[in-house]
Amino acid sequence: MKFQPTPVSLGLAGLLLTMQGAALAQQAAAPAEAASAPKTQALEAVVVRGIRASNERSLLMKRDASANVDVITALDVGKMPDKNLADSLQRVVGVAVRKDYDEAEKVAMRGANPDMSLILFNGHTVSGGDWYLADQSSSSRSTSLSLMPSSVLNAATVYKTSQANIVDGGLAGTINVTTRKPLDEPQRLGGLISAGTVYADLPGKSSPQLNASLNWKNEANTLGLITQLFAEKRYVRRDSVSRLGYGANSGWDVINTATMLGVTDASLAGSGYKAADLNGVRLPGSLASEFVEGVRDRKGGMLALQWRPTDTLDLGATGFYSKMNAANFGRATMGAINSMLRGLGGTTGETNVFTNSNGQRVYAQIKNPVIVEETTLYGDKLKVLKSADIVFPDGTTPQYVGNSEGFYRSGAAASSGFLDFDAKWQASKDLVLKGLFSTTRGVGTTEMDRGLTYARYGTGISYALNGVHEAPDLKYIGAGTGATPALNPDGSGYKLVSRSLANKYKTVDREKSLALEGEYTQDSGIFSSLDFGLRYADHHRDFRRTIKAMHAAFNPLTDTPDPSLAVSYPGDFGAALGGGNWERTGFYFPRDFLVGYFDKAIKETTPEFERYVASEIELREQQSAVFMMQNLEGDKGWWSGNIGWRLVRTQVDAMAPNPVPAGKCQRIEPGKPVVPCAAYPGAIVTAGDAVPYFDNTPWNPAAGTLYYKTRTSRRFDNLLPSLNLRVELAKDLVGRFGASETLGRQNYNLYGAAYGTPSCSTGVCLVSGPNPNLEPMTSRNVDVSVSWFFAKRALLGVSLFDSMIDGYAKTGTVRQDATIDLTDPNTGVTRTYFITTTGQQKARIRGIEASYEQPIGAGFGFQSNVSVADTKVADGRPMPGVSKYSANLGGYFENDSFSVRLVYNYRGKYVSSTTAPSPTTNSQGNTVINGVTMPAAPTMAAPVSNLDLSINYDINSQLQLAFSATNLTNPARAQYRYSELEQQKLDASGRQYYLEARYKF
Repeated sequence: MKFQPTPVSLGLAGLLLTMQGAALAQQAAAPAEAASAPKTQALEAVVVRGIRASNERSLLMKRDASANVDVITALDVGKMPDKNLADSLQRVVGVAVRKDYDEAEKVAMRGANPDMSLILFNGHTVSGGDWYLADQSSSSRSTSLSLMPSSVLNAATVYKTSQANIVDGGLAGTINVTTRKPLDEPQRLGGLISAGTVYADLPGKSSPQLNASLNWKNEANTLGLITQLFAEKRYVRRDSVSRLGYGANSGWDVINTATMLGVTDASLAGSGYKAADLNGVRLPGSLASEFVEGVRDRKGGMLALQWRPTDTLDLGATGFYSKMNAANFGRATMGAINSMLRGLGGTTGETNVFTNSNGQRVYAQIKNPVIVEETTLYGDKLKVLKSADIVFPDGTTPQYVGNSEGFYRSGAAASSGFLDFDAKWQASKDLVLKGLFSTTRGVGTTEMDRGLTYARYGTGISYALNGVHEAPDLKYIGAGTGATPALNPDGSGYKLVSRSLANKYKTVDREKSLALEGEYTQDSGIFSSLDFGLRYADHHRDFRRTIKAMHAAFNPLTDTPDPSLAVSYPGDFGAALGGGNWERTGFYFPRDFLVGYFDKAIKETTPEFERYVASEIELREQQSAVFMMQNLEGDKGWWSGNIGWRLVRTQVDAMAPNPVPAGKCQRIEPGKPVVPCAAYPGAIVTAGDAVPYFDNTPWNPAAGTLYYKTRTSRRFDNLLPSLNLRVELAKDLVGRFGASETLGRQNYNLYGAAYGTPSCSTGVCLVSGPNPNLEPMTSRNVDVSVSWFFAKRALLGVSLFDSMIDGYAKTGTVRQDATIDLTDPNTGVTRTYFITTTGQQKARIRGIEASYEQPIGAGFGFQSNVSVADTKVADGRPMPGVSKYSANLGGYFENDSFSVRLVYNYRGKYVSSTTAPSPTTNSQGNTVINGVTMPAAPTMAAPVSNLDLSINYDINSQLQLAFSATNLTNPARAQYRYSELEQQKLDASGRQYYLEARYKF
């Protein structure tokens, strides 16, 4: 790639060089005694105890920083009801989190989605795994903090404005989490043991919590260590109602009388509507209830060593590892409204299997319709079928009306670990050199995902939507009980129709990095010090999905379990979701039964044959950077700042799977000699790619699609200038200005996705695939803030920010500059296909943040903040993961032995979708409804608020009792589509209560 600096980059870089020349000239002329002037010291560690002292420490760090930063410290976390780092960070103004079940996990900053925020530990990136299979396969850049307990935190600095010495990659902002240093501890020997229990009220289970830490250092304060262990287990449960289901557009659809032939003037007689009136009306394609159980079993530890062999040399090593076992078991009961109206009898999504009643195809009718008007988030007017009876004509035998399934995902786990070595050397009285080497590895696995699907047969469904925050009314008609997996003599009830493949998922993310930096103290006029350095990182991302072979094809006559082994949903299922008239019953087979059922069906072959190459992601990314930053300070420190640049190179090498044209190569049977394919020597002929391999069945070497991989290699260069100014506008009044260009790299799957889903229409052939030419995103940012520190531990502040983004991903784009020759799966003819992939576009984020915190007196105080972020994407669609409004309000009381803190958090609506969409996803496509072309409906998360509590009581100086509660309001989290009239999902996960005893020594 040709490097083309922006005018802002050239201007700031030139200014920096000019200033540096002036600095050298001034320094050369400076008298010798100036060199002996005392140097500006870094902020020393402050021993703090209690909420108020911790707040004071955070505000001091914020006040003194040149950039616009927010800081949370260890005792902030210790006194807050936070269980991981994401929980803690959501208290910061402008920071929002994505919650999975009842725990925060992904962090977003200033209106951007989580992929645009960079999380650092001790100045380096940390690889992390994801526990859920959809996140494992998505390959996003967002860091899951569910593995990081709050207890590992020393301080977290949230950089709202960038500066040259910060690691590149945080387009919207960077969060640097630091862990404790042994030689900074106040005691030579000390520690903490915390033991307790957590009770999760929805699953109704308790589980242990244990944290322990020990710090030691020698008398000379030259050698020390800190060790920490944690073991935290918690049971989780989620009750949901949703639009989940099989069939075309199963979430939401529109009525189309051309395909839904049961919708006629005659069938609507007496309703006041004609069939034409219903065309284009939005309706739920499915209605479902979901019951999910799981566990969060997090264990790990940290070890930090520090050695100061001389007064000028400081060496350290920190190791961290955390693994969370998160096996999860999901069950769902789904109604198939879309399929019923279209006369489709395909029970697992087939569109070529039809209903049949006495030899005739039948279509469901719409009775008693109630239609309301909505205004979409794009401003268009649509109609919604709020309630109706979806029924087959009288006399119709029971037909397909929905599914019931249970999928157990054993061995679901995520792990994250790092090892870093740091060194700091005072090379001379004016020069400090620092080095940091780190290696990190994160793994996300699901050892096996398996499940059974039952079809349900009846004569209709009746429903009524009750609003986005309440479960809809739902009743199955003529379908028998929902809690018995058996078929009745009249054909109603349930029948086993499929078993899933035995899938395994594994993502490995790893990186090694080296950073060398220097700080040269100048003490020459306004030039206080010069920072410079370089960094290199070698990053790898690999995703693999493997599929076990089966002994035989599925046979419902022999493979249907005994119905008496099924278990019913719990009696309190859905109690927190509201709505009175909906079917809450359901059944499933216990997890141990599913394990044994599939173990008997699975056939062992070879690891190579189990590969599912079509889904693999294999990518290497090399990042290198050099930077220089001039630190500035005015006379008597009334103003300060920095100006600098960072030159970044990103080298992306991706291996993308390509389909081999049919008939060109033959697949090798497991265990047989490997014969390479002459036509495509790189074809992976040993991989099964989910083709059947049954016992006593002749091997078919031509079955399925074979793949070979092609390497793409691209290089991207970016110059990132930055400027930060801090000014004492008046006593205790601090103003800041920041201007910078930041960089955010594209998600891994956009470079390494497989080619797939080829189609030809009107002479044009399209196939999905990667785009190796995607440049990193860049953002030009301006930030202005004013902070008034009007009293001790008090702040009133406001920030304005504006970010102009180039290169924001736009999926579903057809590349006109790249084609690939593939075999048409319908005709067998080789054709030239244009590639449907990811393009790039512009976006903008503007906003305002305000903070107000103050001690009231007598031990009372409060903290509050609110942020507003307005986003615009060039194609007019909302940006995923972005909340326009978010707020926090916390009150506290503290005396010498007792403290209590109550924290309220609010997050506004946002697009709730995976942070790493497929290059061909329709989330950025268009939909035509009643002749009006509009963007496809995203899945929106409705606003949600929550309340958390923590109480601490010191029995004596060593023993403390602590109680905390999270999700006190037990919020039901709602999702919708074009408007809140189109409820998409509603779920609740319950409250959690923690009781702990902490012993300090």
